[in-house]
Amino acid sequence: MGKKYKPRARMLLTLGLVLAFAATGCGGNNAADNNKGNAENANATSTAAAEQTAEPTAAALSADEPGWQIDTSPITFDWYLNFSWFPNKWGVDPTSQYVTKKTGVNINFIVPAGNELEKLNTMMASGQLPDFITLGYWEDAIKKMIEGDMVLPLNKLAEEYDPYFFKVSDKDKLGWYTQEDGNVYGYPNSSSSPADYEKYGENYVSNQTFVVRKDIYEAIGSPDMRTPEGFLNALKMAQEKFPQVNGQPLIPLGLHEFTENGNDSLEGYIQNFLAIPWEKDGKVYDRETDPEYVRWMKTLRQANEDGLLAKDIFIDKRAQMEEKIAQGRYFAMLYQRTDFAAQLGTIYQKNPDQVYIAVDGPANTNLDQPTLNGPGISGWTVTLISKNVKNKERAIRFLSYLNSEEGNKDLYLGEKGVSYDTIDGKDQFLPEAFELMNKDRAEFDKKYGSSFTFWMMQNTNITDQWAPKSVEPFKQLEDWTRGKAINTSEFQLIDPTGNSPEGIIGTKLKNLRGKTLPKLLMASSEAEFDKIWNDYLEKKEKEGQAEFDAYRQMKYEENKKKLGME
Repeated sequence: MGKKYKPRARMLLTLGLVLAFAATGCGGNNAADNNKGNAENANATSTAAAEQTAEPTAAALSADEPGWQIDTSPITFDWYLNFSWFPNKWGVDPTSQYVTKKTGVNINFIVPAGNELEKLNTMMASGQLPDFITLGYWEDAIKKMIEGDMVLPLNKLAEEYDPYFFKVSDKDKLGWYTQEDGNVYGYPNSSSSPADYEKYGENYVSNQTFVVRKDIYEAIGSPDMRTPEGFLNALKMAQEKFPQVNGQPLIPLGLHEFTENGNDSLEGYIQNFLAIPWEKDGKVYDRETDPEYVRWMKTLRQANEDGLLAKDIFIDKRAQMEEKIAQGRYFAMLYQRTDFAAQLGTIYQKNPDQVYIAVDGPANTNLDQPTLNGPGISGWTVTLISKNVKNKERAIRFLSYLNSEEGNKDLYLGEKGVSYDTIDGKDQFLPEAFELMNKDRAEFDKKYGSSFTFWMMQNTNITDQWAPKSVEPFKQLEDWTRGKAINTSEFQLIDPTGNSPEGIIGTKLKNLRGKTLPKLLMASSEAEFDKIWNDYLEKKEKEGQAEFDAYRQMKYEENKKKLGME
């Protein structure tokens, strides 16, 4: 496990708000056409209701009572998810129907059909953002929306309309996301603070895995793939022994998709497998300059020269990868296990011997254990409320509901008697629901919609109390990461973003990396690799690597103070 640190002191802003409440007792998927129609009808109904009923006074609000209960009249919010792969629609399953019936809130999901960045930039340029926006915590767009005055401070919305928000929100996470102006504009999902590590750390696992197709791996003798030689030999044996899978060419190695900014598998993932440190002598380390990393990038270049890297991996997006995973066409993958859970379940039902299992993959020269990313305080995604939101009161109250234990339970377990019940004294999924979840996740999402089909505000630290024990084939992958997950919160959100001078440098460096990585792998010789690599390092310096590093160091030191590490 990672180091355990003292919880950070409460931020003064949040503490002041809480004390004020105590003293006064109040607070100052691609959408279907019929969903759009429902949204118009719901909005009309909400407007009519608002005209007939005066807005509750601040005296009616309480830091101890859920604000959403004040008004449960029908309303529809537009919610943008910056993930083109998100397939689900609100209102077609019992769980989302239950939440709507309970709170009055319907959701019209907006999901990009193609490039997420283009869609988000177009919306920001128009100045007409949807009511809610959810995107990865690392996205430059977050700072741009804040700097562009496009989103509302959650703390001010809560102070005015729903002080209950502060009760159900983690003060450490609010402090983490507090901006220079003292406001909090976004709240994370899947977030774990150092204080959470103190409470739950022994249960934490990582999503990062190196997996192989079980039957092929065993058929070639279950080779050791930790060294460059063993890795290349295993890929070669798999291709020679199984040139085709169901009439289609085997893909020896699968990676996350290549984007204009790089490739997750070829950056943080493999660096974590190589246990490359995040800092050296108190200074943030440029991990991609580490000799172990360069050694393995040359190994992958050799794999391509040997015909072991299919052209597919350079062009496929997640949707194409999911299809090929379901077909079992990859031999090995350096990939996030939860991203192919649905396909893994389908494979397991057809033939358990053909599932993907986690094994020891690329390692450093000393064969040290990987240091994989565990849950961090930044979480996975961040949700913001647009300045254009149609109803501020209902928006912050619904966010509070989703963030609370009640909301997490509703979206995790669903409606009692439908997807879960109290069995042997414990609230847990009905056997038939749990079976379908593991057998066919896509069908489960449609039939039940629970188990965080809608994950925007998921908090696994809350829902672990109801989580069933993992079953195969998922258990093996999960268990393999135990003891390898570490807390790297202090290194999160240290890269400059937005339109600041450092942010512009950061964008240029990411684009440079995105263009360089495929060239390195496709270099015709090691000499050409060295030339491309040296040119890359020179270009990094010209683009402002020194300024970039100085900014990261400053933010790292600020983060350590925030997290009580100094």
